[in-house]
Amino acid sequence: MNQLVTDDNENSLSDDDIGHSYTTIAADCLARYHRLAGQATFLLTGTDEHGQKIAQAAAASSKPPQVFADEVSEKFRAAWKLLNISYDDFIRTTQPRHETAVRAVLEKLQSQGKLKRASYKGWYCMPDETFWTETELTAASGFGSAPLCPTCQRPVESTEEEGWYLPLRASQEWLKEFLKSHPQFVRPAGRFNELKSLLESPLPEYLCITRPKNRVSWGIEVPFSSEHVVYVWFDALLNYITVPGFPQDPQRFSSLWPADVHFIGKDILRHHAVYWPIMLHMLGFSDEQMPKTIMAHGHWKLFEQKISKSLGNIIDPYVVIHEVLRGQPYATDIYRYFLLREIPFGQDGNFSDEALLARFNAELANDLGNLVNRTLSMVQRYCEGRLPAVSLRELDAASKTLADSAIALAGQVGEHLKGLEFSLALEAIMETVSKANQFIEVSAPWSAAKAGDQKKVERILGVLGQAIRIISIVSEPFMPSVADAIWKQLGFAQRPRRLQDARQWEEFAEPVLIGKPSILFPRQGEL
Repeated sequence: MNQLVTDDNENSLSDDDIGHSYTTIAADCLARYHRLAGQATFLLTGTDEHGQKIAQAAAASSKPPQVFADEVSEKFRAAWKLLNISYDDFIRTTQPRHETAVRAVLEKLQSQGKLKRASYKGWYCMPDETFWTETELTAASGFGSAPLCPTCQRPVESTEEEGWYLPLRASQEWLKEFLKSHPQFVRPAGRFNELKSLLESPLPEYLCITRPKNRVSWGIEVPFSSEHVVYVWFDALLNYITVPGFPQDPQRFSSLWPADVHFIGKDILRHHAVYWPIMLHMLGFSDEQMPKTIMAHGHWKLFEQKISKSLGNIIDPYVVIHEVLRGQPYATDIYRYFLLREIPFGQDGNFSDEALLARFNAELANDLGNLVNRTLSMVQRYCEGRLPAVSLRELDAASKTLADSAIALAGQVGEHLKGLEFSLALEAIMETVSKANQFIEVSAPWSAAKAGDQKKVERILGVLGQAIRIISIVSEPFMPSVADAIWKQLGFAQRPRRLQDARQWEEFAEPVLIGKPSILFPRQGEL
C-alpha cells in the first residue's frame, strides 16, 4: 500500500496560491502513477483548522471560527477539484474523528508519564504558530531588539505561559542515529544535510504541546486539563496517523501505515523532520514504522521574491487557469505541467506568465499537440481513419529506433518518479515526443503516399501511433485530461490505460478506427 501524504493541510488560512497547489499536484501525480502501475494507493490531503491565527482571521472577518473554517475548507475542495486532485480522503482537523483520536493520543502519553506540566518563557511566531528559543533566533539571524522568525522573517513576540510539554532533547540521539540508517528519510539531499546540521546543536529540552484557553480558545480541549487546548502543530501533524485509523482501528492502520511520502514545503521541515518523528517515537512507534520519506520542495518566487500572502504577491491558480490560459481546453493540465516541468522538485523557481506561455508554446503546442494532430490527421487522410496495425518485425531501422525509444520510456519515467524527479520524468517524455516529430520529417509519409507506397505509409503511421499510445499512458499522472483526450483520439476510449501496456509494443489484430482529431493546445489565433 502506498500512502502519499500532502501537507497543504496546514495552509488552510491562506488564499489558494501556487505554493499550496504545487505540493498537492506533486502528491497527486505520484499517486496517479502508482495507480497506473496497478498498486493500491491512498492520497490524503485536507485542511488544518485550529489555532491562534485562524481564530484571529475569523474575528477579523466577524465570523465564528467554525464558520470561517468551513468556508476556507470549501475553497480548498473547490481548488483541488479545479486542479483535478484525485485524493482518497480530505481531512478536516475539526472533524470529530480527528479530535477524538487526538484526545486518545494525549491520554496515552499522559498515562505513560511522558508529559510534563511547566511554564514556558520564550519567543513565539504567531503567523507560523511556532515556538523559538533565543539560541535558535541568534543562530538564524542574530538576536536584536526585535528578533525575527527564522522561517517567515516576521517579528516574534515574547511569550510566557504555562502548559504541557513533550520531551524533545531526550530523543535527539535516537533521531541522529535514525538518520544515519535512513538516508532517504528527508529529501532532497540538501534538506537532509540541513536536518543533520540542526541536530548538531542541542534541541529545546521540551516541546510545548498545549496553549492556555485564556490566550487561545480555538482548539481541541486537552482531556485531562480543561484550561488548555492542543497546540496546533501537535494537533495538525497527528492527522497523518488519525486518518489511517490510529489508535482506534489497528487493522486499518496497519494496512495504510507507514506513509511512503510526506510532501511539504521546505519552510516546515523542522516540524516534520524533528517534531513529527519524535512524537511518533514517544508514542512507541519503531524505526520501521516511521514515514519512509519527507520530501521538502522549494519555493516559487516572483521577481526573485518568495511568493507568500504576507508579501502580497500571491499567484492564484484560478487566475492563471481562467485568465492567463483563457480558452485553453486543458488549461489545468498546462498549469500542472509547468509546475512539475519548470524546475527540479526541491529547488526554488521563478514564476512568470511569460515562462508559462513559453513552456506551453514550445513543448505542449508545438511538440506534443503538433505530433498528435499531424499523425492522426494523416491517418484520416491516408488510411481511411484507421490506425495501422504494424508488427515490430516489419520495421525498418528508423522506425525501430523510434519504437525502442517509446518502449523504454515507461522505465525511464518510473526511475525518475522513484527519485521524485518530476521534471526529469517530463523531460524524458518530451524527448520521445521530439524524436517522433523528427521521425515524421525524416520519413515524410506524404511523399510515400504521393508515390503510392501504401505499405510504407502504414508502417510510418503505425509506429507513430504506437509512440503516441505510450506517450498518452505515461503522461496521465502529470496531465490526466490531456492523456484521456489523446487516448480517445487514438480510438482507445473503451480500453483501460495501464502502465504495463506502455512497456511493450501492442500487436493489434486489425487497424483501429481512430476518434475525431482535434487540436489539444490551440494557439491564440485558433481559439
